[in-house]
Amino acid sequence: MTKIKQFFFSFQQSFSLLFLFKWIFICLLVGALTGSASAIFLWTLEWATTYRETNIWIVWLLPIAGLIIGLSYHYFGKSVVKGNNMLLEEYHSPKKVISLKMAPLVFLGTILTHLFGGSAGREGTAVQIGGAIADQFTKLFRLSNLDRKILLIAGISAGFSSVFGTPLAGAIFALEVMVIGRVKFDAILPSFLAAVFANYFCDFWQISHHTHYTISTIAELTPVTVLWALLAGIIFGLTSMLFSKSTHFWGKTFKKLIKYPPLRPVIGGIILAITWYFIGTTKYMGLGVPTIVDAFDINLNSYDFILKLLFTSFTLGAGFKGGEVTPLFFIGATLGNVLIWFIPLPMPLLAGMGFVAVFAGATNTPIACTIMGIELFGIESGVFIALACTSAYLFSGHSGIYSSQIIGSSKHLFHKKEEGLTLTDADNLRNKN
Repeated sequence: MTKIKQFFFSFQQSFSLLFLFKWIFICLLVGALTGSASAIFLWTLEWATTYRETNIWIVWLLPIAGLIIGLSYHYFGKSVVKGNNMLLEEYHSPKKVISLKMAPLVFLGTILTHLFGGSAGREGTAVQIGGAIADQFTKLFRLSNLDRKILLIAGISAGFSSVFGTPLAGAIFALEVMVIGRVKFDAILPSFLAAVFANYFCDFWQISHHTHYTISTIAELTPVTVLWALLAGIIFGLTSMLFSKSTHFWGKTFKKLIKYPPLRPVIGGIILAITWYFIGTTKYMGLGVPTIVDAFDINLNSYDFILKLLFTSFTLGAGFKGGEVTPLFFIGATLGNVLIWFIPLPMPLLAGMGFVAVFAGATNTPIACTIMGIELFGIESGVFIALACTSAYLFSGHSGIYSSQIIGSSKHLFHKKEEGLTLTDADNLRNKN
């Protein structure tokens, strides 16, 4: 009997070893390609931002950029126009390998959006590039549907990790984002491998850099400060929900009013260009990183967060490309900056909490965002970051920027009937009732 147990134990370890070697090889390929692509993307994005800031007249060409993006997707990218949601849909209901053209289309669309003054992020681009690159190995290595799901998670992990320089958060984000309330542990090793490799190769080329943020003052952890942190998290969560609903609102509005898709970003570009002219500032264009950095140190305008929310949701709803996460960092950090008016916590701490908590609520990934906060700001603020992220996740409700997310575990008992539905289907069910 003992020999039989030893045999099965040995067989199990051999299987684990084969699994390890297999995914080291695959994730090394995914990480190298995605990390290198992210390095090129970040460098190009930095160039586009610098050129726009020194040649502000270029903003008037935003409608033309919108036309190029609209035509590109309408005639060449209909199969990949869903972006991040397509990755989630292919994970849950595999149909066919994602076309590699997703990568260049979203790359070009994002650079044009930033170069000509749209308000958008970069995570969506990196995740789509990573997912598209990774999925090409499905046929090459003749992977099963189960392995393909793991591969998609690895691609998402690689893209997220390399674009933000946060391998731990990137790995957990990919595991957590697929199903709300559930973590996909069957892909945990490949996800971490892809995140680490992609981050390494992005840094290896030394052609781009990640912004560093610092929380200079931490509050003492007491029952009172815990309650204040929870209150801040609730506000961040409600803001997350507002952002998600605003983005979906603008998307539906443009589809309803403008039937020809390529014209949507054209009209949106005209409205944005005119708005930028009257506002007279570039702080709400692009990523808005300088303002995010300022949120940790100086008093900002009370309306910065709501304007960034409006402009980003409008930009993406009109059909421009990019991501939502860095604008969510902007919204959260600037909102935290003004919460100092009635929440007695240090401004840098509130800015840091908002930075990741609004993101947590909008993507339904509180664990990944907590880890990201610790990676970016240090362990000292970890408890406050965790409190803000988890309460924001709870109070953002069954909403999010990824409408194809499936509700695995309801946030509220009275929404148990929504488990197993996508966020879109759950929203439709609530509207019927």
